[in-house]
Amino acid sequence: MIDWLRKEQLEPEIELAGRVLPIELKRHPRARRLTLRIAPDGSAVRLTLPQWARSAEAIAFAHAKTEWLAIQLDKLPQRTSPEPGGTLQLHGEPHAIEWDQTHPRTPRLEHDTIMLGGPLSSLEARLRRWCETRALATFEDDVTHYCETAGLEPVPVALSRAQKRWGSCSDRKRIRLNWRLIQAPDLVRRSVVAHEVTHLVHFDHSPAFHAMLGELFEGNVREADRWLKQHGRGLYASFG
Repeated sequence: MIDWLRKEQLEPEIELAGRVLPIELKRHPRARRLTLRIAPDGSAVRLTLPQWARSAEAIAFAHAKTEWLAIQLDKLPQRTSPEPGGTLQLHGEPHAIEWDQTHPRTPRLEHDTIMLGGPLSSLEARLRRWCETRALATFEDDVTHYCETAGLEPVPVALSRAQKRWGSCSDRKRIRLNWRLIQAPDLVRRSVVAHEVTHLVHFDHSPAFHAMLGELFEGNVREADRWLKQHGRGLYASFG
């Protein structure tokens, strides 16, 4: 047995580029091997393992891949916190953040500027809540539009804070959408919404599913998917 399988007492954390990250283990019934990745926001190392695998062996495997993990971590966009004078992505465009003590505490959008006052200590939290509120209202409009276009009754929409999935549709016909999509270009966001609405009819990725999605979505699905693949991680840079 190779050395990394002999180690049984390694801690469920790992040091990468001077940072100590937790190792999060997740067992999956269909997993056939160990799968290692960095969380999109760089907050953890995530390890998916088969039901039969030993936790100690999985943790040792992660430690054996330290160099590879460090390279993956370095590829992530630098995490930033919104601050006065900075910018925040909204609908695919940078918006200036203007703070002034005379402005109301609740952010408001004026053209390409987000204006707010209140304590600086809570500025980031208030901006995030504002983005989430805006995201939910936008998603509800999107879902209603695509449901009506498809001849369906609108369904409940909820926000997701998932770090891997952009959207989901349950068998109870409830749609969840990642709030960070409000930062993406409109057509990219709407492609995800159209995708989940299509699942209300086709709960698979069959030819019938893709045919309906192609008719429902007004843009180019492949281009939207390509944008998410290339730039999706960047949506996790804000509010790190």
